[in-house]
Amino acid sequence: MSEVYDPDNLLDRLLTDGEARQLQYDHLYLRERELLDRRLGLEGGDVLSVGCGWNPGRHLFPRPAWRMTGTELNEVKPDALVENGTLDFGLVGRAGELGLPEASFDVVLYRLVLHHVVFQGPLPPVFAEAARLLRPGGALVCIEPGAFHPVGAGLCLANAVGAGTAVHGTPDDVPLSPPRLMRHAWMAGLRPELHAVTFTWRRMPAPLQRALWPIDRALGSRPRAAAAGHTLMLIARRSA
Repeated sequence: MSEVYDPDNLLDRLLTDGEARQLQYDHLYLRERELLDRRLGLEGGDVLSVGCGWNPGRHLFPRPAWRMTGTELNEVKPDALVENGTLDFGLVGRAGELGLPEASFDVVLYRLVLHHVVFQGPLPPVFAEAARLLRPGGALVCIEPGAFHPVGAGLCLANAVGAGTAVHGTPDDVPLSPPRLMRHAWMAGLRPELHAVTFTWRRMPAPLQRALWPIDRALGSRPRAAAAGHTLMLIARRSA
């Protein structure tokens, strides 16, 4: 569960532009889908969206090829998403403690979830659980803010000095380092690859975002450059 967000923070007071924010979100959706279409190598199956919230990632795994199960800490969100047709199944459960059968999913998805989870506890059990739940040839997909991007590094610094809430509204927005993500995947017995979804930031002016988009496609899948992405995608496969 995420910590309470305080809208009276430095970044929201100084750098709030609804058009720029929506432009970033639309670009993220497009880039996430592009990367998975190119790199996932699966045409359909069963996907588990852990910590699904109100946006479980259905844009990445559309019907009818994909059946999606979403989990949350209480039943309100998954039940509502099942009712409106976004999810096929909804469950109550906590990351790392899901009582689901082994090898029951082709994809386990954490979309903008792990940077909250890591504030509350260690990540290795979460990666180990994903590996256990994956079928042979399946993949863990994580989409998270990166700690090596200048914005991510700044947020890490704010968190380290206890100013996270004052600067960006919450103490549990914890950017993750690429080596850490890769290491946890390897430790769980998965084969990881890392991509930058984008190098842009939702608080950048819209013209600057558009000017930088070509860099996402040119450098986003080059390992050294990808590590500096603002938003990262980890694809970690279980051996067939």
